[in-house]
Amino acid sequence: MARLFRWLLRLAATLILLAVIASGLAYYLAAQSLPEYDKEISLPGLSAPVNIIRDNANVPHIFGSYGASDEDVYFGLGYAHAQDRLWQMAVLRRTAQGRLSEVFGSRTLDTDLFVRRLDLYGLSQQSVSAQSAEALQSLKAYSAGVNARILEINEEALGRGAPEMFLFNMPMAPWQPADSIAMMKLMALRSSNHLQDEVLRARTSLALADPARLQDILPDAPGKGITALPEYASLFPDLPRYASAAVHPPKTSLFPVTPRGFGGASNAWAAAPNRSAAGGSLLANDPHMALSAPGNWYLARMELATGGVIGGTIPGIPAILTGRSEQLGWGITASFLDDQDLFIEKLNPENPEEYLSPQGYQTFTSRPSIIKIKDAPPVTLTLRWSENGPVLPGSLFGLSTITPPGHVVSLGWTALNPQDSSLTAAIELMRSSNVREAIAAGEGFIAPSQNLILADSQTIAQKTVGAFPARDARHHSMGRLPSQGWQRVNRWLGRAPYAANPEFVSPRGGILGNTNNKILERPFPNHVSYTWGDTQRINRWRLLMQSREVHTRDSFMEAQLDTVSYTARALLPLIGADLWFTGGAAEEGSRERQRQIALSLLSEWNGEMNEHLPEPLLYAAWLRALQSRLIGDDLGPLADEFTQVDPLFIERVYRDVGGAGSWCDVRQSAPQESCTDMARLALDDALIWIEERYGPALESLRWGDAHQATQDHETLGSVPILQFFVNIRQSTSGGDNTLQRGLTSGKGPNPFHNIHAAGYRGVYDFADPDSSLFILATGQSGHFLSRNYDDMAQLWRRGEYVPMSLDEDLARAAAVGITTITPRN
Repeated sequence: MARLFRWLLRLAATLILLAVIASGLAYYLAAQSLPEYDKEISLPGLSAPVNIIRDNANVPHIFGSYGASDEDVYFGLGYAHAQDRLWQMAVLRRTAQGRLSEVFGSRTLDTDLFVRRLDLYGLSQQSVSAQSAEALQSLKAYSAGVNARILEINEEALGRGAPEMFLFNMPMAPWQPADSIAMMKLMALRSSNHLQDEVLRARTSLALADPARLQDILPDAPGKGITALPEYASLFPDLPRYASAAVHPPKTSLFPVTPRGFGGASNAWAAAPNRSAAGGSLLANDPHMALSAPGNWYLARMELATGGVIGGTIPGIPAILTGRSEQLGWGITASFLDDQDLFIEKLNPENPEEYLSPQGYQTFTSRPSIIKIKDAPPVTLTLRWSENGPVLPGSLFGLSTITPPGHVVSLGWTALNPQDSSLTAAIELMRSSNVREAIAAGEGFIAPSQNLILADSQTIAQKTVGAFPARDARHHSMGRLPSQGWQRVNRWLGRAPYAANPEFVSPRGGILGNTNNKILERPFPNHVSYTWGDTQRINRWRLLMQSREVHTRDSFMEAQLDTVSYTARALLPLIGADLWFTGGAAEEGSRERQRQIALSLLSEWNGEMNEHLPEPLLYAAWLRALQSRLIGDDLGPLADEFTQVDPLFIERVYRDVGGAGSWCDVRQSAPQESCTDMARLALDDALIWIEERYGPALESLRWGDAHQATQDHETLGSVPILQFFVNIRQSTSGGDNTLQRGLTSGKGPNPFHNIHAAGYRGVYDFADPDSSLFILATGQSGHFLSRNYDDMAQLWRRGEYVPMSLDEDLARAAAVGITTITPRN
C-alpha cells in the first residue's frame, strides 16, 4: 500500500511539474508578442523618421521629424494599430473577406456565406479607385506601417504578433488599402438594422389577427403621422397568415450583423460659446457599439501638416472618426437612415436563373465563389445579383417566412457601392479647420450614415452624412416592408442630393444634440427614417440641457454619465396605478408580502439606475415580464423576437391609445383580463424569477449584479479557463434608456447583462482645448497579458476619463515609451 502511495505521489508530482512547465512555456510564447514601446528600429516604407510617444494611458502620439510628410504619420498609425491590435485587425479583415472558415472551421461558415453574397471585399477593391489622390497616399502609407510591423514580427520572432496566433493558424497577408475600405463597410453592416426591421414588420403583419395592432407593437416615434401602409399579405397574397417560429441567427460571436435593436447608437451634443460658462464651444460624444475585449475603439493622436488631431480610431481604419483638432471637434451618432430595402424577386417558372424586371425577365448576374473550410471539404457558392442587389438565402433573418413560393429576396443597400468614397471623406474631415469645411467634407460619406455633431471656436452644427436612397413617391411600402422588385415604382432612383441631408447650423438656443432620436419629420420619399434608435433618452437630455443657462465641461460629463431613467419615471405610475398601497396585511414571505415590498421600494424610487440599488432590477424584471405576458398569446412563437421592452408599446397599451388596451386580454381565456390584472401577474412573475436567481431579500438586491458589462473576447471568450483571462466583466449602472446607456441582452439566463454601451467617451472644451478628456471601456492593447488590456475598464465604470491633450511636452513628460522608426535603406 505504501509503495502504491509513493508511486501515486510521484505521478501527481510529475503531472504538476509538467503542468507548470506547460504553463510557463505557454506564458513565454504568449509574452513574446507583448509590444516593446521604448526602442529605435529601422523599417521600410518611410521617407523620414517618425516618433511614436506613448503617454501614461498608452495613447500613441505620432510625430514626423523634420522633413517628414503626412504619409509618414499615417505609417506610424498603421504601425501602432498593428502593435496593439493585430489579431483584431486580422479577424475583421477575414470577416469582411468571408474567409473566417479557413481558420475557425465550419462554425463560421454561415458568416462567410452571408458576407460573400454581399461581396463586401470585392466592392472594397473596386472602391480603391474612388479615393482622392491624397487619401489613397494616406491609405498606402498606413498599409505600409501595418506591413512594417508584420515584417518586424517575422524578423524578430515576436511571438507571431499576438498570442491568439499560436492557437489559430492565421497566415497574415500584407495589408492593402482595400482592407481599410472593407473595415468601413463592415462598420456599416454592424450599424444597420433596417433589413431585420422590414422582415419583422412583415412577419408580425402576417401573425396579427387585428392589423390595427401592428402600430402598437411596432410603434412609430412620436410626431406627425404617416400614410397608412398596406397589409403585407395584400402585397403577397400567397403567404400563409400565422406566427412562425422564432428565427435563430448563426451561433458565433463573429457574425457581423447585430440583432434587431443592437445596431449603431450613440449620444452627442454641443453648446455654442454663448451657452458655455468659459466662452468656448463644448462637444460631448459617446458612440455605442457591442461590447467586446478588446473594444472597437483605439485612442490616437496624429500630428499632420494641418495640425494635431486626437480621438477615437478603429483599428484598420486610418482616420480619427470622433475627436478634435485645435480648431474643430466632431462627434458621431447613428442616423438610423433607411438605407436598406428588401425586394421580392419573381423567378421565371421556366428558368430559375431569370427574374422579372420592369423590362421583362432578365438573367441574374452570377459567379461561383469557393469557401475553404478548416478540416472540411470546401463549399462552392453561387453568388447571384439582381438589378436591386445581392440575393439572400431564405435561411437568414427569417426571410423564408415572408417569401412566396417561386420568389427570392434581394437586398438594396447604400454600402454596396463600388465607388465608396467614405474613407476619403473621413480623412478630409480630420483636415477641416471649421464647421463649414467639415460639412463640405461630409459629402463623400456613403455608408455608414451618421449624424456629424460639429463645434469650432464660434459655431456648432449637426449634419447627417451618408448616401440617402432616392425613392419613388409611389413606392408600395414606403421602404418599410419588402416590396415587389419587378415594379418600377419600388426601385431606387439613385442617390438624393447631399444638400437635402438634414442640416442644423448655429441654432438660436445655442445647444444641439442627438441621442439617435427622430430629428425631423419629412413626408415620404424625403424622409430620413421611420425607425429611430431612441424615443426616451432624448427627454432626459433635453431636461439636463435646459436646466442650466450655461454649461461647462463638467456638466457635459455629468450628462454623459447620467443614469436616471425617464422611462421608469413615466411608465411606473401607469402600470402600477391600481396597485400602489393596496391590499391588507400580509404574512412575511408570502407572495402578497413580497409584492407589497417591491411596490413600496418602487414608489419611493427616483428612477436612478444605480448599480448598488435594488429598484432598477425590480423595475426591469417587471417590465420584461409584463411585455412577455401582453404579447405572448397574440404573437405565439414570434413573441421571442421582441427581446427588448418597447416603452412606446407599454404606454400605448396602458393609455389605451387606439384600442391598444386590448393587448391586456388573453385571447385564449374565457375571462376578460384587465391591464391591472396583467400588471399584477407580471410583477409576480418578476418576483419569482428574482427569488430563484438572487434570493427573497428584495431590499438587498443589486442592479449591478444583473447588469454586468460583458466585454468578452470574440474568439476565446467561451474557452474554459482562458475565458477568465480574456473576458472583462464588471458591475455597471445605467440601462436601456438612460443617457449612460447599457443596453441589456433581453434573453437567455442573463437577460440584463450589459452588452451594448459606450466603448468611447469624449468631452471637448474649446475654451481650453487641452483640458478635453476621453476614455475607452477596456484599454489600448489587444494582448490579454498586457497591463493596457483592461487598465481603463475601472476608470470607465466609475465615470472617469484621461487627458486628451495635444501638448507634445505633456505627452513626453508622462511617456511610458518612445518608439523611433527610421527609414531602412
